[in-house]
Amino acid sequence: MSWRPQYRCSKFRNVYGKVASRENCYDCIPITKNVHDNHFCAVNPKFLAIVTESAGGGSFFVIPLHQTGRIEPNYPKVCGHQGTVLDIKWNPFIENIIASCSEDTSVRIWEIPDGGLKRNMTEAVLELYGHSRRVGLIEWHPTAINILFSAGYDYKILIWNLDVGEAVKMIDCHTDVILCMSFNTDGSLMATTCKDKKLRVLEPRSGRVLQETTCKNHKVTRVVFFGDMKRLLTTGVSKWNTRQIALWDQEDLSMPVTEEEIDGLSGLLFPFYDVDTHMLYLAGKGDGNIRYYEITAEKPYLTYLMEFRSPAPQKGLGVMPKHGLDVSACEIFRFYKLVTLKNQIEPISMIVPRRSENYQEDIYPMTSGTEPALSPDEWLRGVNKGPVLMSLKEGYRKENKAIYKAPVKEKKSLVVNGIDLLENVPPRTENELLRMFFKQQEEIRRLKEQLSQRDLLVRQLELELKNLRNSPKDS
Repeated sequence: MSWRPQYRCSKFRNVYGKVASRENCYDCIPITKNVHDNHFCAVNPKFLAIVTESAGGGSFFVIPLHQTGRIEPNYPKVCGHQGTVLDIKWNPFIENIIASCSEDTSVRIWEIPDGGLKRNMTEAVLELYGHSRRVGLIEWHPTAINILFSAGYDYKILIWNLDVGEAVKMIDCHTDVILCMSFNTDGSLMATTCKDKKLRVLEPRSGRVLQETTCKNHKVTRVVFFGDMKRLLTTGVSKWNTRQIALWDQEDLSMPVTEEEIDGLSGLLFPFYDVDTHMLYLAGKGDGNIRYYEITAEKPYLTYLMEFRSPAPQKGLGVMPKHGLDVSACEIFRFYKLVTLKNQIEPISMIVPRRSENYQEDIYPMTSGTEPALSPDEWLRGVNKGPVLMSLKEGYRKENKAIYKAPVKEKKSLVVNGIDLLENVPPRTENELLRMFFKQQEEIRRLKEQLSQRDLLVRQLELELKNLRNSPKDS
């Protein structure tokens, strides 16, 4: 019997990336130069939000999705933060609500008018204070409305109930800066990666650690849940300083199910998972390419499909929700690529080539919609529900009538679970200590210059006084 290579039949093996034409891109956007490892971009079917470079605080653009082309330099911004904006996320159930977090230790909720901004927005509908250090990550709960998670450099994760405008839970099991948060399909489990080189699976309501492992040969940076497959995927760096991905069983983190080295580049790998098609996309920060794989429950688990290549490096990527895709073009995923070299946002559509113009039900199963499955109180009581599904056939979208009404707050709440968050401040990181050192040195230099100028002025006055005394008196 002759040997034959094994080929795996897949409907996604010919998926290709299509870059939008120049007139459908977003030009002249001053993309932030911050080196924080986030995407700095968030998108939904109505708006595109991008963190921008600004002086004297943090700001971001909110552009209606149809307003492509050149963006004017004086375009209105959301600019209420006193520090640099580090992360932005759209509410998955109310498309006009966006959350942002910043170096000023606050999380803010903004309501964007339907037609976009006509002037600078400085007043948030809700300001949330509870972290004692800058806030680097925010995530919305996938099925419960108005539940927001924030992770700060104080090593804490706060759970906010936006209906009351306060932190209702606190997770304080981490010993260093939290790098990433990810939820399973119904939001009953949360996975985190941390700078202490540990991967954790948590029960978010209680903060109880269900699984934990120290990654010795695989320094984890990002994590993503594979829907209901009871699998996790992490990206990171191997002990040989090569970029690596690892697949884990969420119920046993003692060792990875499989590991695969990607390349020897140094940029952070961002994973994106499509639960409907079971496809994984890997995009490196500073790279121009996007690799994609198909995920299976049995070996080999990860099947490499193809790679989208582009000469322009990406700083971050925004992802369009499934109900915002063009089903008539067989589009299964859409990225919004931040190209800092061109000050441009470039849409990239991942397309399955099909000859038929009919609706392709095999690549568009029922998907998560815009209706929440739970209220905040139901989720806090311990109820778990999967997402409310919707069909994409003929561009069907059921409009969600939910409207966010911010609570009236009399004072800032800084006490969660009986603990004053501002009294439990962890030691400062090395970067913060260096920043403080240089700031102090600059202050010392400025004071020395002021003292030298004052001494020079005193000497001049003394010299003038001496000349006046020695000058002959008028007769």
